[in-house]
Amino acid sequence: MTDLAYRTASAALAGFAAKTFSPVEVLDALIARADAVEPTVNALCWTRYDEARAEAKAAEQRWMDGTARPLEGIVTAIKDEMPVAGQPWSMGSLIYKDLVADETSPLAQRMFDAGCIQHARTTTPEFSCAAFTHSRVHGVTRNPWNPKFAVGGSSGGSGASLAAGTSTLAGGSDIGGSIRIPASFNGVVGFKAPHGRVPCEPPFGLDMYCHNGGLARTVEDMRLFQNVLAGPHPMDHRSLRPKLELPTDPGDIRGLRIAVTTDFGGGFPVDEDVARNTLAAADALRSAGAIVEEMPIAVPSDLIHVASAYHYTSIFGAWIAGMLAEHRDEMADYTIEFAEHFVERQGDASGYTQIEAEAAIWNLVGPILESHDALLCPTVGMRGLVAGDGYVGHGMEIGGRSVDFYFDGIVTVLFNILSACPVLNVPSGFGDNGVPTGLQIVGRTFDDATTFAIGAALERERPWLDAPARRPLQ
Repeated sequence: MTDLAYRTASAALAGFAAKTFSPVEVLDALIARADAVEPTVNALCWTRYDEARAEAKAAEQRWMDGTARPLEGIVTAIKDEMPVAGQPWSMGSLIYKDLVADETSPLAQRMFDAGCIQHARTTTPEFSCAAFTHSRVHGVTRNPWNPKFAVGGSSGGSGASLAAGTSTLAGGSDIGGSIRIPASFNGVVGFKAPHGRVPCEPPFGLDMYCHNGGLARTVEDMRLFQNVLAGPHPMDHRSLRPKLELPTDPGDIRGLRIAVTTDFGGGFPVDEDVARNTLAAADALRSAGAIVEEMPIAVPSDLIHVASAYHYTSIFGAWIAGMLAEHRDEMADYTIEFAEHFVERQGDASGYTQIEAEAAIWNLVGPILESHDALLCPTVGMRGLVAGDGYVGHGMEIGGRSVDFYFDGIVTVLFNILSACPVLNVPSGFGDNGVPTGLQIVGRTFDDATTFAIGAALERERPWLDAPARRPLQ
């Protein structure tokens, strides 16, 4: 049963088509796995197993009668941030613990229309405002590889569910790394498409930092998922036309020029394990025929602070801060810290100063992407975050450097600022604490296909699912 629980989406579809096994059998394997590991991991905050079984039986019949859709019978978890009509929608907050959604997000609807079966909703930090996942409404979600550590956030339950073998695909969203951070900490794949590639519901969909998308166990599964999720939608007038279809054959990367940096000239603190694994991935791509060059790309942290205030204070932070007066007693300590910290960080910077800082960052990174086909860098600088710690009132040490705020070790936000760049997170290895580390493959603006080609090549060179050891909590 564990083997079925860990079947990739592409292998499951092949098995369904060959009548080797059925969607019902895969769903039952995933539920059995959840019964075994959820007391430790706590990634699924709400389940609908009976309804999912009925849908799996219907999917089995579609495979029998030749009407199967692109992801027919694939069991997919949906993040608690994402509304689905008639389902609980707490967003990880006591404030909304009894809220039931009255509409369905475009992302979830595309999953359903493609034949996905939703069996659960996954945990998220309150209002998706943290790079870890615990909340007063759902408790602590723990890393399947080492339960002392966190799963990342904000799509933390989605990443942990994939790693623990309780979902085949999972939905997510990314406003500062919320797909890529949990993909990194859980050793799975996550894709932040260029803004507009995957529709987002308003009002946050109008913010260039916001991206919807998915997580998967392999690059091929992520390609299948992305081809379902992408495309214009009437709810999102910024969604890109025409729909981009990623090719089945990712192509050869021989001769591609790829830049690599471990810390952006010291702009980010990075643990030694993370840097070492980043460079090892670069070596593997050299073996695949790419020309990989370490580049002295310096992006000062103060530029990132000023530029990101545009979103984290003026938009997202302002939304959360607006709840403080009425709901402070119901909110998590890290949520309050988030709202108040980013107000302090913005200082007196004007909106013009913020977009001026964004332009300065483009001027530093843009020439590298102009002379290279892609850029490699860590996803997060630290080897892990402690499960259940909100990092309120204390900082941490990363790579021998002390930081006042843990988020200063998160590399992902740079590419929410540079939101037109596609970014694929793939596993790069493990830290000495057993927690996976991740690599960001950053493409030129709107060049999704090259990021997938590089990710597929790295997966061939360093297959991360072949060994049973890739399955935690055995």
